Amino acid sequence: MTQGLYSAIAKRWAAAPDSVAIVEDDRSWTRGQLQDLVGRLHGALQGLGAQPGAPVCVIVEKSVPAYAAYLACLRGGYAFFPINSGYTDSEIDYLVGDAGPKVLVADPERAGALGALAAARGAAFATLAGDGTGSLMDAAESATAPDIYPATDKTWAALLYTSGTTGKPKGAVLSHGNLEANVRALIEAWDFTEADVILHVLPIFHVHGLFVAGNIAMLSGARLIWRRAFDPVDVLRRLKDATAFMGVPTLYTRLLAQPGLNPEAVKTIRLFVSGSAPLDPVTFEAFRERTGKSILERYGMTETNMLVSNPYDGERLAGSVGYPLPGVQIRLMAEGGEPKPGEVGVVQVKGPNVFQGYLNAPEKTAQAFTEDGYFVTGDLGYRTEDGRLYLVGRQSDMIISGGYNVYPTEVEGALIDLEGVAEAAVFGLKHPDFGEAVAAAVCPRPGHALLEADLIKACRKRLAGYKTPKRVFLLEALPRNAMGKTDRKALRAQFAGAFD
Repeated sequence: MTQGLYSAIAKRWAAAPDSVAIVEDDRSWTRGQLQDLVGRLHGALQGLGAQPGAPVCVIVEKSVPAYAAYLACLRGGYAFFPINSGYTDSEIDYLVGDAGPKVLVADPERAGALGALAAARGAAFATLAGDGTGSLMDAAESATAPDIYPATDKTWAALLYTSGTTGKPKGAVLSHGNLEANVRALIEAWDFTEADVILHVLPIFHVHGLFVAGNIAMLSGARLIWRRAFDPVDVLRRLKDATAFMGVPTLYTRLLAQPGLNPEAVKTIRLFVSGSAPLDPVTFEAFRERTGKSILERYGMTETNMLVSNPYDGERLAGSVGYPLPGVQIRLMAEGGEPKPGEVGVVQVKGPNVFQGYLNAPEKTAQAFTEDGYFVTGDLGYRTEDGRLYLVGRQSDMIISGGYNVYPTEVEGALIDLEGVAEAAVFGLKHPDFGEAVAAAVCPRPGHALLEADLIKACRKRLAGYKTPKRVFLLEALPRNAMGKTDRKALRAQFAGAFD
């Protein structure tokens, strides 16, 4: 490895400083301009008190300066700690309290509440708006670029929170070595070069948009067409200027709803990638029929980055996530040991891409690894004779809605806190747009009359939009198994087809 991921990117930029790195509408950034902005943002963050090895929390709308702040954290040896800007203040308070960032950057519109939260948690505060204005950019205007921090493979690069089996999010620590090993494997597997142009529509608080699409472009020399959000009409118009597109399954179902999706619209695209949630085989086949292109599905996790991918050169099969990426070791384990081909086991993984551990949770970190160093993903799958991996479900009851993880107990907690709610059970239901939608079954307290619309409205005030139930079913009692545990499987069966 090099002296950190940023040093590798800077070396790539130095080879062609006048070439365009990012284009957004009528604005473009050359690699030299981006390098200058990143350096000054490093200086601004250092001036606020950011320290190597400590998190810098960023809760802002997607923008090129926000992405540059991520690169500035890499440059300074800070752990980039992004939070979905759709999170409520109470959700953010828990994460910030657990992570202990030295600096918190937020949208100016939330400066009052989040500025107070930062002060209460002992963090310096700055603002950054979606249009690139704010006190952080003001500080960067006059800042000078410090020396690049001499990162090692173990230096923290990012802190991303992921829901776990306890229902409380856990902070996964990813190092420069983790990120660099994975992006180099992806560039090799998917044949990215400086001739590529990636249409970037994904959020940058998530692995897919931040590390997969972003890091690939920066390290391969490819160009990004930067869009702040996904709009299917806009995407269809801009695909002709790109060679690659990355999305979650929901984005592909929305593209399929556009009459203009045809072979002519995608003729310049050599690679469509899908991830963050399972791709429905029906969507896979419909997209291939409409466009003549086969979507490449891959599989990864917050803790591991990307693990497995369908082949770039070779057959891509609906329902399969493919083969291990270069440098990644995959095995399946069942109660009796490693299962035979076709038999289901728990997916375990080892490689330089695997995270450093969970922040402030040594016991959970130890539980997540086997004695011989494999990370236990909690996903269930089987492999064919030739090594292709198929995923069949999760050991936990995690819901993946629109590419985002939702853990039932967190949503249940929000529901049970509402007046008149005696019990609540949250589960996922198949949804034509989101893949899975969050649904809930609620039992009222005696003497209370509850309404579905009121419960959903109340949840919206407490939870991010994607965590809020899209349906709430009112029941006299929850189904339970012989051990007295809520039977989510029975609930899924009872309400299957609710979104058909």
